[in-house]
Amino acid sequence: MIFLLLSVLSSSVIFVIFKLYDRFKVNTLQAIIFNYFFAFGAGMLVDDQPFNLERIPTESWFLGTFILGFMFIAVFYLAAITTQRSGLSVVSVATKMSVAIPVLFGIFLYNESTGFIKIIGIIFALFAVYLTSIKKKEGITIRKRNLIFPLLVFFGSGIIDTTLKYLETTYVAEQDVARFTSTIFGIAGCIGITILLIQKIKGSLDLNFKNLLGGIALGIPNFGSIYFLVLALRTGGVESSTIFPLNNVAIVMVSTFLGILLFKERMLPKNWIGIGFAVISIILIATAEQWMK
Repeated sequence: MIFLLLSVLSSSVIFVIFKLYDRFKVNTLQAIIFNYFFAFGAGMLVDDQPFNLERIPTESWFLGTFILGFMFIAVFYLAAITTQRSGLSVVSVATKMSVAIPVLFGIFLYNESTGFIKIIGIIFALFAVYLTSIKKKEGITIRKRNLIFPLLVFFGSGIIDTTLKYLETTYVAEQDVARFTSTIFGIAGCIGITILLIQKIKGSLDLNFKNLLGGIALGIPNFGSIYFLVLALRTGGVESSTIFPLNNVAIVMVSTFLGILLFKERMLPKNWIGIGFAVISIILIATAEQWMK
C-alpha cells in the first residue's frame, strides 16, 4: 500500500499547488503545459534504463500513451469550461465520481471480486466524494445547456484511469513503468505547446516567468501521482476495483484537511458528513476481502 499512499500524497500536493496558482495569479493553462515537460524529465531521472528516443515509438504501449496524452489536455480544457459555467464543485464531483468507470471495468473485464461489503464501501466512497466536494449550502446547480461539459469530464477522467489500468496490465513491463509514465506527459506537453503556438499566432499569448515556475512546482508531484498509481495497480493481491476508490476518496480526505490547515477553508456540516463516509468507505474497501474469507 506504500505506492498508493505516495500517489495520494502526490495528488494532494497538486491540490495545494493549484490553490497557490490562484493566490499568485499563475496562468493555469501555461503552467500545466510546462509541467508536463518537467514531469517527463522526472520520469527520465527515475528510469534506470538508457534514454532512447527512437525506441519509444516502437513500444507496444506507445499508441496508448498518445491517446492518454491527448486525453490529459482535453479533460483539462473541459474541466476549465465546466468551472467557468457551473463552478469548481461540479468539476470536483465529476472528476472523482468517475472512479465508477474503472471500478466497473475491473469487475467485469478482469473478474475482480465484489461482495456486499466492497459494494457498500464503493457506494460510501461516492457519497463521500459528493458531500466533501460541495462547498455551498445550496449544493450544485447545472443548466441543461451546460450539462454536456461535466458529463464529458466524468467520462474523460474515467477513461484515463481505465486506459491506465488496461495498458499497465496488457503492455507495460515492470522495467518500463517510469518510461511509460513519462512518455504520457511528454506527449501531453507537445500537444500543449501546439496550443500555445496557436495562441501566439492569434496574438493572445502572454508568457510569464511565474507560469514556468508554476510548471516546475507541479511537474514532480504530477509525475508521482501517475507513476505511483501505476505501481500500486501492479501490486500483487490488490485489485484495481479496490485501488481506484481508495485512491480517490483518500485524495479527497487529505486535500480537504490540507485546505483547512493551510488555507483556513471552512467546512459545512455536509462536508464533515462526507469525511465520515470517507473514513467508513476506506475501512470497508480495505477489509472487504477479509470479510469474504
